[in-house]
Amino acid sequence: MTAEEKRAWITMVVTVGGYAAYLAIVLGRAGDTPLPEVPYAGTLLWVVGAAIVAAIVLHILVSIASPRSDGRKDQRDKEIHRFGDYIGQSFVVLGGVAALAMSLAELDHFWIANVIYLGFVLSAILSSVAKIVAYRWGFQPS
Repeated sequence: MTAEEKRAWITMVVTVGGYAAYLAIVLGRAGDTPLPEVPYAGTLLWVVGAAIVAAIVLHILVSIASPRSDGRKDQRDKEIHRFGDYIGQSFVVLGGVAALAMSLAELDHFWIANVIYLGFVLSAILSSVAKIVAYRWGFQPS
């Protein structure tokens, strides 16, 4: 497994884990309270920050554990990375457009923030899946 494929796996696992933790905390606080009234901002910031730190630490640990993959990227790695990022960006755009529409409809900040976060989460997952699939089953650049 290449270093880039390992990074894609780490990104996907950390993203899914972070979002699951965020949902568990926010929904756990809700009880009988309407969701827009549940305190979410601090949790959102802590989960995103923790996910970033976790991904960095895991990347470092994987790099230390497998020194023979020295981090060099060949042309195929660069193309797969670009391909995955292009695919993943679609959800960032969709999340931004949805947030804009929600803002224009004057919906609560809770929903706007959460649709943006969901867009980033789906983008990271889709991007990682595309990269992993390209590494596992082949990639034919156009």
